[in-house]
Amino acid sequence: MSGRNAVTKASLIALLGLLLGASYQAFPQKAGPLSGRPRRGPGPSAAPSAQPVELPPVETRKRQAGPEEGQPLFTSDTNIVTVDVAVVDKNGNFIPNIPQGNFQVVEDGVPQKVLQFGNNSDAPMTVALVIEFSNLYQQYWSESWYQTLTAAHGFVSTLDPEDWVAVVAYDLKPEILSDFTQDRRETQAAMQRLQIAAYSESNLYDALTDTIIRMKEIEGRKSVVLIASGVDTFSKLTFGKARRIVQDGGVTVYAVGLMQALRMYYDSRGAMGPIQRLDFLQADNQMRTFAKETGGMSFFPRFYGEFPSIFQAIHYSMRNQYSMTYSPTNTKRDGQWRKIKVRLVDPTNNKDLRIVNKKGKSMKYQIMAKNGYTAPREVE
Repeated sequence: MSGRNAVTKASLIALLGLLLGASYQAFPQKAGPLSGRPRRGPGPSAAPSAQPVELPPVETRKRQAGPEEGQPLFTSDTNIVTVDVAVVDKNGNFIPNIPQGNFQVVEDGVPQKVLQFGNNSDAPMTVALVIEFSNLYQQYWSESWYQTLTAAHGFVSTLDPEDWVAVVAYDLKPEILSDFTQDRRETQAAMQRLQIAAYSESNLYDALTDTIIRMKEIEGRKSVVLIASGVDTFSKLTFGKARRIVQDGGVTVYAVGLMQALRMYYDSRGAMGPIQRLDFLQADNQMRTFAKETGGMSFFPRFYGEFPSIFQAIHYSMRNQYSMTYSPTNTKRDGQWRKIKVRLVDPTNNKDLRIVNKKGKSMKYQIMAKNGYTAPREVE
């Protein structure tokens, strides 16, 4: 009996060994890398004694070594300030052919020497179209939704083929629908994505500053066309911090305020409370501030018929700017605000320049330029 049990036990162990061996061959313990390509058949088998091939190490991009301790980060004390200036009459028409000698740039009350002066109206523009598209006001098929799309498509149609344009929409956060491109098909494809808004937040400060920071290293004339209600609900930045970033960004802001007629309608019917009315007034003032302090323009249309003239004015203003550069006489690196004022003067007496029309009558004009900049800080 014990002999039979021993034979049976030995047979079971042998059978179990065969099964385990088959399982081990069917399911290898270490699988190779996955691939999307289907196998075409078994390849040549590797020799059992083959040694694994050692691949060379992958080279990674190394971060540039920083300066040694005690070494300054900046080696040049040169500071150049660029000021783009538009001079328009009372109707918003650009006044061309003003000589350089009639421009005077004053920084903190001290006249500055202009180093370069020009007006290249044929150069391509770089424009970021920043659109408020929030479920707070742009609900699907609402009046403000339709107005937003009408304004956005209307502006894009005024651009020249050589202009570079990007489309940014924002609600809770900004989203780049299309990067800077000269291909209008890409731009139109980005605009087609403006269908149904997602979040009911409208974070204007975050979206505007994020766009301007991204544009800071772009050379040449650059602008932001902001199509929005001007209301900010939940931005991480305060208005003061956003304002300072916009001031220092070197990007001209053109603001188009939405929902003007709709707000007047609801206000006349008593459907708007004093707090909401105050919020909208504050929103308009914010839009004006962003535009004025960067040398741009702000518009608050009540009728759809105003859009063509508004976009024509923006197009004309962006194309017709005088550009000046100067090296400040104040070379302190104290991080303080420097106030800039641009004047048109008669060089013979330093009084305000008198501009006359074809009939010899004096014309009222407005000078649009940024209000100042923040001086760099000394690196310690």
